[in-house]
Amino acid sequence: MNISYKINNLNHRVVFCHDKESPDIKRDLSKLYSDKKMMVIIDKNLSQKFKKYLIDDLKQANFDITFVKVEASKKNKNEKFLFKIIDKLIEKNFTKKSVIISCGGGVIGDVCALAASLYLRGLIYFHIPTTMTAIVDSCIGGKTGINYKNIINSLGSYYHPRTVFISKNVINLIPKREFLAGIPEIIKSGIIDNNIITKMLINNKKKCLSRDFSFMSKLIYLTLKTKIKFFKNDVYENSRRLNLNFGHTFAHAIEMSIKTKYKDIIRHGEAVGIGMLCEIYYCEGKSKKFKFLFNLLKQYNLPTDLKIFSKNYKKQKAKKEIFKNIFLDKKRIGKYPRIIKILKLGKSKIVEMKNNQKIKKTINDIIF
Repeated sequence: MNISYKINNLNHRVVFCHDKESPDIKRDLSKLYSDKKMMVIIDKNLSQKFKKYLIDDLKQANFDITFVKVEASKKNKNEKFLFKIIDKLIEKNFTKKSVIISCGGGVIGDVCALAASLYLRGLIYFHIPTTMTAIVDSCIGGKTGINYKNIINSLGSYYHPRTVFISKNVINLIPKREFLAGIPEIIKSGIIDNNIITKMLINNKKKCLSRDFSFMSKLIYLTLKTKIKFFKNDVYENSRRLNLNFGHTFAHAIEMSIKTKYKDIIRHGEAVGIGMLCEIYYCEGKSKKFKFLFNLLKQYNLPTDLKIFSKNYKKQKAKKEIFKNIFLDKKRIGKYPRIIKILKLGKSKIVEMKNNQKIKKTINDIIF
């Protein structure tokens, strides 16, 4: 059960790896016309066992491999990390026919894809997502980026991996909080387009939490197919693809407002869950759709406000910061920030938030 799709007449794939300890990439590499140079950028916090299997598999492809191990925290999603990769590519004399493989979550995927798109205007790029949020969302779609001047993804491009490898073993190794943090992105796809996804989550909590790969691969498959449906004819986010940002206007504002220099306080997916509640509340208050989402987040022990993080921020300052950061959202094309309005479960549209008092009320009533 794999996924194939085309962007600008180029073929792309998502491959589900069921049995092996690590994805079997060497088979794909053997079909490439390349210069046999490869850079692997890998999250240094991945299990030693997984890294060993991956490295052993890659070595069988007979490439000259450069390994770069990095700390995959949001504070490192910056120009320093980007140019560390590019400097290493220059040092090793990589060409347009060289290969980059990123092995990590959204931070590593976004920055490596940006480096792959910039260096000589494009290298051969593969991705192995290793967080649940990356597996169900950021691994496809082609968005790359770094955070600059404290604005999330303020610099970036679009560059699609040729193949994404989703590994059963990786899913089993994801820490519990990181695993649960991916659930809101799955819920998002169910709410904006395919309510089969939300029904699967409601009716199969045990299978989901036990990471039953037969169940999880179907859930991931439907979630990624939903994302492809929205972006394949709107890669540059001019219209329909914007629906995939449901929850993200508030989520990014939250993330920027309560982060510290030294650690990530809230996971991106956790912020998306709260952000989705905010966007429904702004549009229609505590409606049936709001309660449906609230109960589903609670079912998976996900935060529905910032109270559990309260020791990490000053409330009044955070409120002001969130309000300010909402207006920095990259989807804004005029005076007003934009959000996604859920017309009914499975149908959504893009609207502007023109009422500042309602924005402040939403921040006060839902986030705090």
